[in-house]
Amino acid sequence: MTIDLLPPDFDDQVAAAVRLFWQTRGNAPATHSQGGSRDAVIGGKNMDGFINLIRSVATHCGLPRNCIYAGGRRAILPGYFRATKNWDVLVIAEGRLLAAFELKSQVGSFGNNFNNRSEEVIGSAADLWAAHREGAFQPSNAAGDEDLSVSEPESPILNPDVQSDPRPPFLAWLMLLEDCSDSRKPVSVDEPHYRVFREFTGASYAERYRILCERLMTRRLYSAAALVLSEQSAGAASGRFTSLSQPTSIRALFSAFAAKLVAELPEDNRY
Repeated sequence: MTIDLLPPDFDDQVAAAVRLFWQTRGNAPATHSQGGSRDAVIGGKNMDGFINLIRSVATHCGLPRNCIYAGGRRAILPGYFRATKNWDVLVIAEGRLLAAFELKSQVGSFGNNFNNRSEEVIGSAADLWAAHREGAFQPSNAAGDEDLSVSEPESPILNPDVQSDPRPPFLAWLMLLEDCSDSRKPVSVDEPHYRVFREFTGASYAERYRILCERLMTRRLYSAAALVLSEQSAGAASGRFTSLSQPTSIRALFSAFAAKLVAELPEDNRY
């Protein structure tokens, strides 16, 4: 028996999202205060196609559109090490946080930005899971109710006093990376005191992102992490994209997301 977790035109929707990314990026205003490729990110809503993809998969699984919150103040969660964190997309139903998505892209400037992206993704997960442990995303902590207070530091990771529902939210990270010679060529590493892990030796930035995604999942920091590679001209024309491994493919990410939603929907498949 075949279970259709994803919309039948899923691949076409991914291609459309990739195509919109490159086309929107190319139409961004040419002059801004920050300069460089950062302007293109600010000037256009580059990842809107992937936000539409999240909506499409969620509604395909039976979730109403009003459970998906995207952008700005609609996608803010409380943190533990900081007051709040802006996510790209949240999925919330009946007060339960079902999923949070972070959508990133990198075009050029690979050496300058890889470590920054890595630190951001690791830190955001650490903050979210600490807040989750303290009950920040329980329906009882909805805005307007009594203020949340932190439990004692020695409380166990699964604290029954603050976790009325043991099922954690689905946390996803997606990176769209420019597929080019600079992102594919081997990168040297400095080892002034200790050797780096062997797999990083001679690895390209694309391979480093693959390793990052795989280890984010292995260490349970993220439920799913995907690396989408796209060459600019082909991506803008046809939405062509590729992956470096099946576990870090966009199909694997959205299949896991859909399975999470299907598993938690009521039997009548409606909230």
